[in-house]
Amino acid sequence: MDARALAERIGPMLAGIGLECLGIEWVTHGHGGTLRVYIEAADREVDVDDCAAASRTLSTWLDVEDPVPGQYTLEVSSPGLDRPLFTAAHFARLLGAEVRVTLKLPQHGRRRLRGRVQAVDGQLITVNVDTVPFTFTIDAFESARLIPDWVALGYAPQPKQGVIEGNSKPAPRGKRATRKLETPPVS
Repeated sequence: MDARALAERIGPMLAGIGLECLGIEWVTHGHGGTLRVYIEAADREVDVDDCAAASRTLSTWLDVEDPVPGQYTLEVSSPGLDRPLFTAAHFARLLGAEVRVTLKLPQHGRRRLRGRVQAVDGQLITVNVDTVPFTFTIDAFESARLIPDWVALGYAPQPKQGVIEGNSKPAPRGKRATRKLETPPVS
């Protein structure tokens, strides 16, 4: 199944009810799969009523047209904080943001990338991976997601701005900090 082609067919139907088809994921399992449709609203956050309306519209069309072979489950969802990216325009909206990309085939010995979106030029996307620019075409990636900045969103503590007097250095990454307590000898 060609998810991009299906997304292009679904787009106008969702536009008719005031929603945008951000993209589609097809996940196979057992004897069927899950057709996951991500939706957005231009002027507000997507809510449960939007998902229900999109699900009703798409279910009717999918039953009549039957573009997906076999058994499947339809899921309609907002993209969430770790939003999936499907097009070059999605990457362009996130210049400077951190993303995780899985390529269809390895390029320069890498299939999984994590870095900041540096540039988008037509169908070419450049992600700065470990300070090295890595460029790939829109057709070369299998999946991509935004990595939320939890600190900026207020869901993680702000990093410390220096050492406060009396505090010790932080423990090295991957090691637990422990403190020895001296106990007086028993008499």
